[in-house]
Amino acid sequence: MSKRIGVINIIVQEFDGVAKVNAILHDSMDVIIGRMGLPYKERGISAVITLVVDATSDEISSLTGKLGKIEGINVKSVMNKR
Repeated sequence: MSKRIGVINIIVQEFDGVAKVNAILHDSMDVIIGRMGLPYKERGISAVITLVVDATSDEISSLTGKLGKIEGINVKSVMNKR
């Protein structure tokens, strides 16, 4: 399966989810090209994280699925067309 460039956006609403998100991202570091994370405490959000990934669509789906199972996490992805 061919690799695609994708962007994954993550909103961490609960501080308790930060460690779990970081653990999953560490396990997926081989597909992550870049990462930007910003706290936004003024709105009660622990972090807004954007990832740029180079992975198969299955790998991207797996990563977003793992992240989406964490309580207090919202995640969406966008991939380039083949």
